[in-house]
Amino acid sequence: MDHDIELRYQKLTKHLEKTFGEDLDVHALLFLIGVNELGKGHDKYSKQEKTDLIHVAICTLLTPAGYYEYKGRDEDGWPHFENLRNLPPINSKDQEHLIKEAMLDYFIEHEYYIE
Repeated sequence: MDHDIELRYQKLTKHLEKTFGEDLDVHALLFLIGVNELGKGHDKYSKQEKTDLIHVAICTLLTPAGYYEYKGRDEDGWPHFENLRNLPPINSKDQEHLIKEAMLDYFIEHEYYIE
């Protein structure tokens, strides 16, 4: 894993932990991104909705790299994406690296974090 990305990611999580007051792992950040993209704010979500929110986050994060394309929202306001191409076969460590790098880009692009 790229040491620089890991250090930058750790700084991001420390920054966000000041706001949320708890330790934030990759899944917690994916959930936060999903909630942000859904646009309904803090709410009680079912287990299935939490899974869907994480899926929304992953699609959102991988859209700039050309893996997904945003297609719009359904009648309930949920974002939908089309899979354009599959990720190449990579191990879980490389997947995590890809997601962490995309998270950094997301939080910087949306001006939630400045390096």
